[in-house]
Amino acid sequence: MEIFMKNKLEIREITKRFGDSEVLENVSFDVADGEFLSVLGPSGCGKTTLLRILIGLLKPDSGRIFKDDTDITDYKCDSRGMGIVFQNYALFENMTALQNVEYALKFHGKSKSEARETAMNMLSAVDLAEHSGKKPKYLSGGQQQRVAIARTLVLNPDIVLFDEPMSALDIAARLAMRKELKNLQKRFGTTMIYVTHDQEEAFSMSDRIMILDKGNISQIDTPENICRYPADNYVKTFVLDNLQAKIDSLSRFTSIGCNGKV
Repeated sequence: MEIFMKNKLEIREITKRFGDSEVLENVSFDVADGEFLSVLGPSGCGKTTLLRILIGLLKPDSGRIFKDDTDITDYKCDSRGMGIVFQNYALFENMTALQNVEYALKFHGKSKSEARETAMNMLSAVDLAEHSGKKPKYLSGGQQQRVAIARTLVLNPDIVLFDEPMSALDIAARLAMRKELKNLQKRFGTTMIYVTHDQEEAFSMSDRIMILDKGNISQIDTPENICRYPADNYVKTFVLDNLQAKIDSLSRFTSIGCNGKV
């Protein structure tokens, strides 16, 4: 377990309501520089709303967001130094893999040749150089997801947010993508916040896991400590019991213990 010293993000008492429904209630937590934090919870618990607030697509009703000790609560999306990878990839179907990654650089002052070289280097980093000329329909789901990740990383964000990016992949592709993400994190030193409803996925990848329940944090800790010291019955039933069931069902693909290792 790597020891993190400096906070990259500090979230303070974030609340968000939609009509009479309070989706997030005074949520506060920190994310360390270079950390992989998973936000784990069932559908409707507020995790995607939280991600959209962090990236700047939604404004909180109250609370503040600090990045590198600067209040960014009212910053626009493109001023936050963050990138996001969506569940549905959001690739341009009429563009090749290379053109999709290049397009991200279009408004960032690079010449066409510089953009092409930078995009090609990033595709190489995710092992897609040989597929750079293919359009999305000719790529597998895992390859499309790697293009989406390359398109985000090419802008050199210091925080990358993931909104359930592997939910459409088969088991083998998900396992391969987990290793890919961890390797990319080490290579680029990027802070990653990963939203998922999949317990086994969170435990296999994360430095820490934040468990949400109906807009509140039930527990935030290392995978090991959550296994050993679940904060309440909800954590035990939603996380640990379901985790064991997923481990059993995936036993022919992987083995995972409460140390969070694949």
